[in-house]
Parts: sequence; structure tokens; C-alpha cells
Amino acid sequence: MAATASSSPIVVSLVSSLLSSSSSSSCSSLIFTRLRSSPSFSISLTGKPLFFRRGKLMAHTLARATLGLTQPSNIEPPKISFTAKDIDLVEWKGDILAVGVTEKDMAKDGNLKFENPILKKLDSQLGGLLAEASSEEDFTGKAGQSTILRLPGLSSKRVGLIGLGQCTPSSPPAAYRSLGEAVAAAAKVAQASDVAIVLASSEGLAAETKSFTASAIASGTVLGIYEDNRFKSESKKPSLKSVNIVGLGTGPEVQKKLKYAEDVCSGIIFGKELVNAPANVLTPGVLAEEASKIASTYSDVLSAKILNEEQCKELKMGSYLAVAAASANPPHFIHLCYKPLSGPVKAKLGLVGKGLTFDSGGYNIKTGPGCSIELMKFDMGGSAAVLGAAKAIAQIKPPGVEVHFIVAACENMISGTGMRPGDIVTASNGKTIEVNNTDAEGRLTLADALVYACNQGVDKIVDLATLTGACVVALGPSIAGIFTPSDDLAKEVLAASEASGEKLWRLPMEESYWESMKSGVADMVNTGGRPGGSITAALFLKQFVDEKVQWLHIDMAGPVWNDKKRAATGFGIATLVEWVLKNSS
Repeated sequence: MAATASSSPIVVSLVSSLLSSSSSSSCSSLIFTRLRSSPSFSISLTGKPLFFRRGKLMAHTLARATLGLTQPSNIEPPKISFTAKDIDLVEWKGDILAVGVTEKDMAKDGNLKFENPILKKLDSQLGGLLAEASSEEDFTGKAGQSTILRLPGLSSKRVGLIGLGQCTPSSPPAAYRSLGEAVAAAAKVAQASDVAIVLASSEGLAAETKSFTASAIASGTVLGIYEDNRFKSESKKPSLKSVNIVGLGTGPEVQKKLKYAEDVCSGIIFGKELVNAPANVLTPGVLAEEASKIASTYSDVLSAKILNEEQCKELKMGSYLAVAAASANPPHFIHLCYKPLSGPVKAKLGLVGKGLTFDSGGYNIKTGPGCSIELMKFDMGGSAAVLGAAKAIAQIKPPGVEVHFIVAACENMISGTGMRPGDIVTASNGKTIEVNNTDAEGRLTLADALVYACNQGVDKIVDLATLTGACVVALGPSIAGIFTPSDDLAKEVLAASEASGEKLWRLPMEESYWESMKSGVADMVNTGGRPGGSITAALFLKQFVDEKVQWLHIDMAGPVWNDKKRAATGFGIATLVEWVLKNSS
């Protein structure tokens, strides 16, 4: 039954600052700084307000970015000083001396003494207690094992053994990130301020590999020590201040790699905080404001263009705007551009991220067990990866490459103004789409974002999206699927992911599946049914990419979120940065 209402008029007046595209949603809290007070606004009513049958005021047309009065605390990310040193471990003074050991390193002779030179030296200084304690603790060096001991005889307060499993000199440097993570966990428990990290066996590593290994250890330590406590009423500040990485070389090359790790980690932490922020805090407008802040901070290499709804209409982004139509929070189309400080540009790249700050599913609302509607704040994980990469790249400043970071930010909500199943929308390249499922909205926003990216004159595009549950079913929670017609681009991105330690798997783009995407009344439908759902989604996106542009799609619906930690992973950022650097001169 329709709602009953008085015929008396309602007049709602808001100051222009609330209605402007920059502040309509940015009056919610900022992600890295304490909230500014909301823009003042006034509401005047004449006559009786509209009510639903149960007497609830129909006020969905008013943006309420301060819903819940939640303001994230201003907590600075951890600041840790990393230094590469070659020193006598016995003489090192600090809180924890952590030794990364493989199963092979833990081998003992007939007298139950270590054969590894470093462990033998430490054990000798400790009067045999290290070998004895490792046996009692049943520590064998397996991956995931660790033991921290407080033993007399060393200048350090504690000595720790961290298992590396079966790592060898040929293992990728990213395999050593777990060592840094384990050291961070130990430092938290011990409230350690100063830590040294050494590999029991580093003599087989090439000089270049040593610097990459040091970088991986540093990354693991920073990300391991970091906790997102902005929305908790109480939080502890990490005590770890300095880390000495011993035995992996010294000098400018190693320090450069340690600085690289710091820059990438700052981007990953930024991305994590974007994804972790709830939808009542991170609206499309706030996401746009955070992007603008990055450009402002690194204005020597970054510029920002934020398009409002009217500007998107001028560009005929009907597909994107249809998704945004139901929300009280207006859409914001984000375009950051990185240009090197000097020198010629040899490659132009586009990074496109899905930016649904909340996805209700629309009229095809997410319902039932396993729908994960309560987690749909992470549906902007692709945009977080893109913006996190932008922050890192702006700090690294690679030469010879121009990068466009593009996000079509909006919410997928339900209202009388919203997109309905069966509607036909028109994308900015003129192609028409019959919407047979409003919960397949991400690809509708990406359609216009990909057309826009191609219009920037880029040579290659990588898009990232939490696009399909089908990809999670296929690859599980830790691996992202990639789709591309280009073997060369696939090799580039897979090489970047191997360096970053993030897991990608190439899936086929089976053209025959496009039959299921055909519409009787439009150029295509937006879903093709359950079978091969991630493949048909990729085939849909392909319709909006210029044939002259190399393009790769990453479906990161699985690895965007860590169910065990109940927090974002920052997935994709490290791989994107590696890929951009491989394309720079």
C-alpha cells in the first residue's frame, strides 16, 4: 500500500556549502586527520512532514554523512627507523636479536650443537642454552614457528628464533616478509623499542637479492606492527622505534631499497584504512577528498581532477550515474595524474579501481546467509589499491612514465530514484546495457571509467575490482584472478606480483561465453548467469576498452579482506607499484 501523506508542502533549505559537490559528503570524517566540524545547515518545515505508514519521516533525500556521529581518531602510522648494518651480533645492544632460521639451519651434530656458524657463535656465547632451549621448545625452523628467549650472556635483552621453513637462496625475496611480521608480533608482546634482524644463512644470496630481501623484511615489520585502531575508544601506541638489518649489506643501494619499502608500506596502510573505514564515514565525497589530499601533498608530481554529477552527465556517463542514482550521497569521479619531475615520458599507464563505498545490491538486494552485506564497505577495494599506489608512486617518483589513477566513486543503494532491474542504461561510448541485475553494479561503473581512461591516451590499463563472488569460489580468499587478451601484459603483471609476493592467477577469456551476455533489446545485459561468472564479467568490461589499448582486469574479491583478522589486506598496491616501476625508464 502506498504511503499516506498530507498535501501541505515541505520546504527544505540547506546552505549552498552542503549542496556543493565538494562538501555534500565530505562533512563526514576524514580518513587520516580528525574530522572537521560538519558544514552548518538549516532545515525549515512548513505544514506537516511526510510519513510512512509506521510514522517514519521520509528523509532519505538528505545526505547524512555524520550518521552515527563516528569520528576516527587521528592516529599516526608507525614510524620505524631501518638501518642496514654489518656488526658483531654478540655485541649488539637492544631489546630483541631476531634470527631467521630455515629447517636446514637447525641441524645439530652428534653433541646436539648447532652446525650453522651464526647459531653456533650465539649458542657458544650463551653457554649452550640456545640449543638446549630450542630442543625443549621443539623448535625446528618450520615456517610460522617462533620462540623468544630471555637468556643471559648477550648484550641484547632477548634472542629470538624465527622459522623460515624451507627457504633457499633461490626463494623470492617476498618469502622473507613473514620474518618481519613475526618480529613485529614479538616486539608487540615484549614492548620492544630496538630490534636487530639477521638471517642465519645469507652467504648464498647475491648482492642484489640481499637488498630485495632486506626490503621484504622491512615491509613485513612495518605492516606487522601496524594496527588500525582509529575507531576504537582505546588503543596502544606501538613501541618499536628502530630496526637494524644485519648481514644483508650496507651502503646506498640497500638504504634505497629500505626507503622503497617504507614508501610502498605507506601506500598499503593508506589503502587498508580506506577499506576499513565504514560507509557512514567513507562516502564517495570523502574518498574524493582523500584523493585530492594526496595530490595536494605531492603536488610536484600529482594533479587531481574531481568531476561532479553534472560534469559526468556532460561526458554521457549514463552507466556509472545509473548506479549512483539511488544514493543521497552524490557520485564523485576521481582522476589523479602522475607526471615525472623531468625527462621524456616513454609510457602512459592507466590504473582504474572500482569505487563502490557501499553496495546494498540495489533492488536485487543482498539477502540471506553468506551475502556479506555487512562487509560491503570493502567494495571500494579496487579504488583503495589505485589510490594507495598513487601515494606510493608519488613518493618514489619513477622517471619516464605517466600514470592516470581513475575511480568512479558512488554507492549502490535503494530508493525511488534508483536503477531498476530491466532498465536500459547508455555508457559513454554509446553502448547500451540492459540491467538484469542491479547487484552487478561494479562493472557498470567501470564501463564509463574504462572509456574515460582510454580517452586519456594511455598505452596500457590495469583495472582492479572486487567484482565477482564467482572468482572467490574459483580461487579462494588469497588469490586474485586476472583476465587479459594480451599475453605480454599478463607476463608483466605476473612478474610484478611475484616480486611483491601477492598471488595472481590468469583465467581464460572464453569468447563463446559472450552469448549469455546478449540482450534482446539492448547491446548487452550486465550479467550472464552463474556459470563462468567472473569470465563473463571480464568479457563485459572488454566492451569498453579501445582495441589499441592493452588491458588487464584483476578480480580481487577474495584477497581484499582477511576474515581471520577482520580487516583489509591492502591487496594490489605493492603489485601496481612494481608494475609501474617496470614500465618506467
